[in-house]
Amino acid sequence: MTNLESYYLTEEHELFRKSLREFLDKEVVPFVDQWEEDARLPKELFKKFGDMGYFGMTQEEKYGGSNLDFWYDVIFIEEISKSNSGGFGASISAHPYLSLSHLKHEASDYLKEKYLPKAIAGELVGALAITEPHAGSDVAGIKTTAVRQGDKYIINGSKCFITNGVFCDYMIVACKTASTGSSGISMILVEGNSNGLSRNNLKKLGWKASDTAEIAFDNVEVPAENLLGEENKGFYYIMQRFELERLTLGLGAIASSEWAIEYTLQYMNERKAFGRTINKFQVLRHKMAQLTAEIQSVKTFTYHVCKMHNDKNYCVKEASMVKYLATELSDKVAYQCLQMFGGYGYMEEYKMARFFRDSRLGTIGGGSSEIMCEIIAKMVIDDVNYQAQESRARNQDISIEELFATLPSRLKKDKTDGVEMNVLFEFENNLNYLIEIKNQEVKFNKIQDSTLTSHDLKLTTSTETYIGVETGKLNPQEAFMSGKIQVSDLGKMMQFGSLFKKLNNH
Repeated sequence: MTNLESYYLTEEHELFRKSLREFLDKEVVPFVDQWEEDARLPKELFKKFGDMGYFGMTQEEKYGGSNLDFWYDVIFIEEISKSNSGGFGASISAHPYLSLSHLKHEASDYLKEKYLPKAIAGELVGALAITEPHAGSDVAGIKTTAVRQGDKYIINGSKCFITNGVFCDYMIVACKTASTGSSGISMILVEGNSNGLSRNNLKKLGWKASDTAEIAFDNVEVPAENLLGEENKGFYYIMQRFELERLTLGLGAIASSEWAIEYTLQYMNERKAFGRTINKFQVLRHKMAQLTAEIQSVKTFTYHVCKMHNDKNYCVKEASMVKYLATELSDKVAYQCLQMFGGYGYMEEYKMARFFRDSRLGTIGGGSSEIMCEIIAKMVIDDVNYQAQESRARNQDISIEELFATLPSRLKKDKTDGVEMNVLFEFENNLNYLIEIKNQEVKFNKIQDSTLTSHDLKLTTSTETYIGVETGKLNPQEAFMSGKIQVSDLGKMMQFGSLFKKLNNH
């Protein structure tokens, strides 16, 4: 066990890694070339993985899972990524970490009982269908519709770039069930043999061992009971699962980069030029040292974020950073390692050629590098504070009056004994409110002329800023320091804020 891994992994974890590696070397590595030609994995392979319990490691035991910690998933992703086939890794991981993840968290007991045991056993293969020809990173822009008619939905539209989409037994499909942007998306389970469903396998530059589907829905009828979670809440379910998806993509990129370094060093130790092996040339040695240092640095950060995720902390910013840094680095490793092989690196019989092609998708799939940077920018520049999506779903459309209406239920009465305070809120367009706290009660009233109102504290800001602070989208300290919120008495403002519970906990 390396020094880094010893901080996070137990002996049981490493025993699992050893047994998994033995399984992959026997059941996967010898057949990867054939699967690359077939452009798919055989269905019986999923059953073999299911028999070993690999699809249910963090699933509930009553459905056939093992209820283990997230580090088993980390090891699983790392080892499958070292099998020199991005397509195999994508296909075999899309089933547990995309489709099964949504079933675990959003499906009804009925759907869980019907699909989870067989999916965990590898008897059913699932896919997650979100991306469309004109809506990739912009999830809110999807156009596939699901119209409710009695006890069923009628689905029309198309999806593309769907891993496992051609041969899957079921798919979790993002559909528009209302015409209200992101708040009108729902997640619906569609059987792979449904009438009106057609699927085509796309030809790709890399990831050839995975089937990647273009899917069309022509009046596909689906029972209404196949809805996952609540209607029109699908966008928030998708956003919440993105954290895990980005972590898995980052882990896979790092592990495959480690494999590439090891493979390249082996070649450099054997290849001779000018009378000595090429691992003796300083310029090449230093290049490999630099790449190894960068991989180890990103891996250390990634393991820290994995611990955050395992400890149930919401880490969308950190997961986005992992995905961005790891996949960009993998692309760099692929480019520079191939250079070490010279002309042989360009030959298909050398494994580096496949890694070079496969690594390129990392910076595109699961949210492009540009999207990751924009997510990060919103948090570090625009003061956006992403919180758990269920909370954002509840709070994102709240009005200022609805927000003030929550104050009585959020008041900490044990801290307001003897407190009397009048707080004047001045918003844009002469919109003013007076908050009165007295006798462990709080009231709010809209007022016409703020200049005639007596108060202990005046707070001047915009409704958007104040709602953002209260709903967790903006950091209150940063909003104050940047001048977005102005107060007449900072001490009184701190006292006022301490009198109320957070909005998400009321």
